[in-house]
Amino acid sequence: MAGKGKRKSGAGRASALARTAVAAAAASTPPRRRKSGTVAKPRRRDGFKLLALDLDGTLLDHAGAANDVDVAAVRKLHARGIKVTILTGRLYSGTRESAELLHIDGPVGCADGSHIVNVKNDKTLLHHGIRGRAAARLRSSLEENELVAFLFAEEAIVHDERGADFLPYIRTWSTDLRYARRVTDHGLWESDGGMTAVVALGSEAKIQRTVADIQREARQSMQVATFPFRQSSDHWGMVARASGGTKGTALEWVSEHYGVAMEDTVCVGDWLNDLPMMSCAGRSFAMGQAPAEVKAAATDVLEGTIHAGGAIAEAIERAFGL
Repeated sequence: MAGKGKRKSGAGRASALARTAVAAAAASTPPRRRKSGTVAKPRRRDGFKLLALDLDGTLLDHAGAANDVDVAAVRKLHARGIKVTILTGRLYSGTRESAELLHIDGPVGCADGSHIVNVKNDKTLLHHGIRGRAAARLRSSLEENELVAFLFAEEAIVHDERGADFLPYIRTWSTDLRYARRVTDHGLWESDGGMTAVVALGSEAKIQRTVADIQREARQSMQVATFPFRQSSDHWGMVARASGGTKGTALEWVSEHYGVAMEDTVCVGDWLNDLPMMSCAGRSFAMGQAPAEVKAAATDVLEGTIHAGGAIAEAIERAFGL
């Protein structure tokens, strides 16, 4: 049950596996630098027209709850005509509830910019999927190296019996989990839209062999990163996504959709996968508990943290004067 002043939303506690995977993926896709090469100065309060929010660690705490003060501040901003969106590593099925909580009925960016969906009608607006020859090469390598794989569809995660023990880690991205007799035989591999992402687990040696296969034959069409998720060389993972999607590209897409200049956007985040949107937003806020690299990339650092709540309300007051 959510505590006092909290609204429950989403999949609950973010797993160490998911956070580590996100960090690895962010490190493999460096954010674009501002033309000046320096952090932009905060702008006047009346110039911003769009707010982009991360979920886990920003809006949602480790129990998956949003603070009432933050929710009220976002709703008030929305009522004033300011556009609000969510940019998250979660799949859409793990994002929709938070969007509804904030009264968002427009586009949100999921899977770190790989999937943009209109909340009003659940329609996909943009999807960077692993498909075609890249998908075939990835599937072949997963089979050759006997990795435990999870297929991320636009809304659900497909797993087989080998992945059952890892579901507590995987469900951070989405609680919509679907069983398949054998992951590598699933129809997603041949689908037109492809897969939003693929996460695979195994020994470090097998993971590295799979990555080498991808980089040799599908470097241009896929981005891939590796990460340890337990203190052992037998427990490594990789996350693969189609090239072209980050939180930065998603922010640009949403901004263009609303006719808002990038310099008129504000974002709030706490983790390494938020760096791409921080590098291109007009003003960016790092949560108080964010790592040093994220704080250094943001134009502003919040006093508030996800643990105390109220940090998003603080960002809204500082950027929009509400």
